[in-house]
Amino acid sequence: MRSRLAARSTRLVLAAAAVTALAATTACGPEDPTENGAAAAPTAASSSAADDGKGEAPAGDSASGGGNTSASGSKSGGGTGDQGASGTGDKSGYGQSCGTNDLDFTVTWEAQPISHYLITAKAKPGITCYLDVNTPSVSFGSGADGVASPVGQGGEDPIKLSGSSVAYAGINVKTTEGEGGKQFEHVIIATTEEDPDPAQVELPDAPTVDKPIVTNWSTKRDEVIPRVI
Repeated sequence: MRSRLAARSTRLVLAAAAVTALAATTACGPEDPTENGAAAAPTAASSSAADDGKGEAPAGDSASGGGNTSASGSKSGGGTGDQGASGTGDKSGYGQSCGTNDLDFTVTWEAQPISHYLITAKAKPGITCYLDVNTPSVSFGSGADGVASPVGQGGEDPIKLSGSSVAYAGINVKTTEGEGGKQFEHVIIATTEEDPDPAQVELPDAPTVDKPIVTNWSTKRDEVIPRVI
């Protein structure tokens, strides 16, 4: 009987101990999640900071890309500036030189104050150009003795021809005394000596030509009266 009571007491003690241990475990359980939660919070914060760090990296890359775009924009702007300088500065504010085929010529006889032939040059419709060679190339026939010598009178450089604006030059076809010379019905006019397409203009009569002279271009008729100097 005693041994049964002892065994029963032992079982009761063990059961009580188990209940105590379970209670202790249960009591400790809520503390562990709290501790784990406290530990997890910094971990989450660290993760967030890492995410923020990663978020800043693309922003930095984007800023870098923005810098590249800006630099590219600056180069583009420089290109535009260069083009502007090239369209404006290189030409110094004026356009193409007048070729002979850009102009219409007329030749008239002027009796006063000294008899001479007057060349009038006008740009063809739709053309704007500049007479930047001061003296026209004038000759009679194909021989060297028919080439008019420049006398340097008058002169504006350059002369813009467009619309109704005109330029003048004067010719004295005979500067020698006596009966010498040859008669011509046409005069050959070019804007330069090298012009491959000179104009042949009919004269109002058939003058005798001997050692002719020609003035520079001018916009004033009274500046192109040719005189032997």
